[in-house]
Amino acid sequence: MGFMIVRHIFGILAFAVTLTGCGTIYPSQHVVSGTSGGTKVRITDMTSESVMLANRSSYTPRSLPAVFNQTAGLQGQMMGAGALPEPAYTAQTRPTPIETRLPADVTPGPYRIGTGDVVLLATPSGSSVEELAGLLAAQNNRQGYTVQDDGAIAIPNVGRISISGLTIEEAESVLFQKLVESQIEPTFSIEISVFNSQKVSVGGAVSDPGNVPITLTPLYLDEVIANAGGVTAPSMDYVTVRLYRDGTLYQVPLSELYSSSGMRRILMKSGDIVFVDTTYELDQAAAYFQQQVQLASFRQTSRVTALNALSTEISLRRAQLGEARSNFTAVNALDAVERDYVYLTGELVKSGRFTMPFGRTATLSDALFDGAGGLKVNTSDPREIYVLRGSSDPMEFDSVTAWHLNAKNVAHMVLATRFELRPNDVVFVSEKPVTRWNRTLSQITPQIVNLGASAVN
Repeated sequence: MGFMIVRHIFGILAFAVTLTGCGTIYPSQHVVSGTSGGTKVRITDMTSESVMLANRSSYTPRSLPAVFNQTAGLQGQMMGAGALPEPAYTAQTRPTPIETRLPADVTPGPYRIGTGDVVLLATPSGSSVEELAGLLAAQNNRQGYTVQDDGAIAIPNVGRISISGLTIEEAESVLFQKLVESQIEPTFSIEISVFNSQKVSVGGAVSDPGNVPITLTPLYLDEVIANAGGVTAPSMDYVTVRLYRDGTLYQVPLSELYSSSGMRRILMKSGDIVFVDTTYELDQAAAYFQQQVQLASFRQTSRVTALNALSTEISLRRAQLGEARSNFTAVNALDAVERDYVYLTGELVKSGRFTMPFGRTATLSDALFDGAGGLKVNTSDPREIYVLRGSSDPMEFDSVTAWHLNAKNVAHMVLATRFELRPNDVVFVSEKPVTRWNRTLSQITPQIVNLGASAVN
């Protein structure tokens, strides 16, 4: 009877082995070349040449929204000067044109002498006025008189004469009167040799930033830029000229400044600050304005208020960009953004869906070690790693190419770092033969035990 039981058990085992061979008990996943179920499968081994061939298929990675490449540029108006900033999310690839804000018209007037200007007095040769010490030297050596802090010039034998704030004609009248009072023949001419009292500061993307003096001839904004050596930006399309005057910031695109559209020329005033911005980035402009404001704060403290307004506008723009980026991140986390995926299956630590990155391609090694967490050490067969890719040709819709990587030699994993994935690729890692047996036996062992127990009973 015991012999019959043993023979019965061996019969069960033989039947189980038969079922295992035909896949009835455990249908193992594997890749088979040829036509199966209407799908044509072609297996191609990964080599240096075949990887280059696979990478030739066209693919453009998805890009992040333009808001991630934008900086805190000036898009709207100054705080308190009109419209609010643009909405938080602005899908655009390049900055939108800025709004032109021009200062009010300035009526040109005669030049008025100021502190620091150098005044020359010249006399005709042989005139009795030459007895005035210093005037002869002014004629021969071109030495002048500097207007000092109190607004006066000091002439020997005459004294201090206040001429600050006067036009040349008015200063000439005052000097004439003083010479007459000093009983000196008032035959002379007056001119300004050095202009130091009235200046316009210019910085940013110009060849020679610094100060441009205002002289007897009216000075305009385009002339200030020209005197500073011109704009150094490679492209003039997105250059902005910003003018800071009397606590208010004005701006005009460079293209409009030099266009023939009939825009009026902007006359400069003493104390104006000009900054040429080439990147829509206000940080450098803010730093430049802050430096100029600090240098002139003892004369015009109201500029601090304008600087605060500029800093506030930059902060608002940064907050706007931050909100737009946060909105996109939240929408992306909810899987509401169209993305490209690669699918992972087989003997991997983590099967599922691998999201392809923005702005670059992903490789097979990225999917294996980043998306899948690597191969299962005990059950995977490193000789059987596949990338299944369907044909993009509508005429071959049922064709699949299985790119096969044999990583038994670990050096072949270098090919995985070079093999670029495409959307909807399937990465498959097969199981070891012994794993297949173990899983088959794990399914039939309970049945064998039950049948053996039944035979014994």
